[in-house]
Amino acid sequence: MQRRGLPLAFLVTAGNQAQTGLSEMALDLIEDERVTALGLHIEAFDSVAGFERLAAEARELKKPIIAMKVGRSEQARQATVSHTASLAGSDAASEAFLKRLGVARVDSIPALIEALKLLHITGPLPGCRLSSMSCSGGEASIMADCAEGRSVHFPVLSPDHRARVESTLGPLVAVANPLDYHTFIWNNEPAMTATFSAMVSGGFDLNILVIDFPRRDRCLNVDEWGLATLRSFEAALKAHKANGAIVSSIPENLPEEHADRLIVRGVAPLLGIPEAMEAAQAAAFIGNAWREPFAQPVHTTVRCGTERFTPDEAEGKERLIKAGLPVPKGERANNAVEAASLSQALGFPVALKALGIAHKSEVGAVRLNLKDAESVDNAAHDLLPLGTGLYVEHMVRDGVAELIVGFTRDPMFGVVMTVGTGGVLVELLRDSATLMLPATHHDIEAALRGLKLYPLLEGYRGGPKADVGAAVDAIAGIAAFVRKNAGEIEELDINPLIVCAEGRGAWIADALLVLGEKKNG
Repeated sequence: MQRRGLPLAFLVTAGNQAQTGLSEMALDLIEDERVTALGLHIEAFDSVAGFERLAAEARELKKPIIAMKVGRSEQARQATVSHTASLAGSDAASEAFLKRLGVARVDSIPALIEALKLLHITGPLPGCRLSSMSCSGGEASIMADCAEGRSVHFPVLSPDHRARVESTLGPLVAVANPLDYHTFIWNNEPAMTATFSAMVSGGFDLNILVIDFPRRDRCLNVDEWGLATLRSFEAALKAHKANGAIVSSIPENLPEEHADRLIVRGVAPLLGIPEAMEAAQAAAFIGNAWREPFAQPVHTTVRCGTERFTPDEAEGKERLIKAGLPVPKGERANNAVEAASLSQALGFPVALKALGIAHKSEVGAVRLNLKDAESVDNAAHDLLPLGTGLYVEHMVRDGVAELIVGFTRDPMFGVVMTVGTGGVLVELLRDSATLMLPATHHDIEAALRGLKLYPLLEGYRGGPKADVGAAVDAIAGIAAFVRKNAGEIEELDINPLIVCAEGRGAWIADALLVLGEKKNG
């Protein structure tokens, strides 16, 4: 029923997948030599291992996969004890799984169709660098705006490249990318070919020409409209062996007959500027993913406990220390006298916390930067009524940033990890990334680089640089601890992991561990 020019080989529905799963069906279809790319509408994954096999086979056959996975709504998220559960619900895990497989995700049927068309013509894009040409400054601005916030972008032309384009247009045209080439060269095929060729010569990963076709019922010479422009664009692409797409400003302005002709000629017809940007982003994502080694199979350990048990922070941190993880020195105290004595032994300043409380800051159950025994004694008397005891801990200093590192159990993927901006504003800022296990150091560092917080770790506005290497090592160590104990751990919420200045390490300042226990009887 689509009229967008997508050449369909198969259109199949999996129903309720009672006998044959989506990944099984897709695996058979993708092996057909007529298939160049695969589009999936996913409500639920029938099998983690099945989708891993599908993605591996698709990469081997060089047939990219685009998925429209439903379930982004807030109602789909599961509520659990820790902060992490509100960040890493099932949709976040699904997104991480698709990303791990190198499967691009889109959010609408039009974007799915446009991405499939682009991949049918160009295959995965080698990068994210785009060029755009149009005869309208308004269209050039819309192109630039629609790329904002995406991985694809329109790089600034180098001086030499700008000069090549300027030489074909003259002094009245301001040369930029996206380019508004004006109407001075309209229907002058040699002049348009020269301009388009000069622009395409920049080695972009995808070159876009924005053009709208008129309606047959309201315009004259419809069959001749834009033909000279299209021939010039095709000549430029051929001369530089470049990828190209014709993009209409709105879907209605690129009729199916024109889309069909463009596909035959090896130019992708993309309907609508926002959809074109999403398609380009998807194709670039797959190209980047395929350059990386294929990920290890997801560690989908099944839970062994039927009841949940939450040890207090002292016991939880003892487990982390035994695993060799970076935990500040601390001790359990039963009363104010013990707390004051332990604080002197640990060395000031110290932090004092009430035990047995999941989120201490919400109820005032933590005191920080206590610098003498008297301060500890006063704080202890305030905190003792709130919990089951006290925990005295050496205060971490030289902190540059606070991270959250959380693990929750997903019913499909087992234990999944979330890393993000930590501290008391974790749920307000919602700056996080979700990873499947096992996660490599490269995966973890890439996740950190994707956070809004990351510039702070690099030394924002002259501030100290953080010990990013220590943070990555700590997160990898925590993930290894969770994997080793995955059958027992229901949740682990480390917030914050304090990342100190370079050479000062990264430290687990607070930890909430939830275990699964078998029910007796």
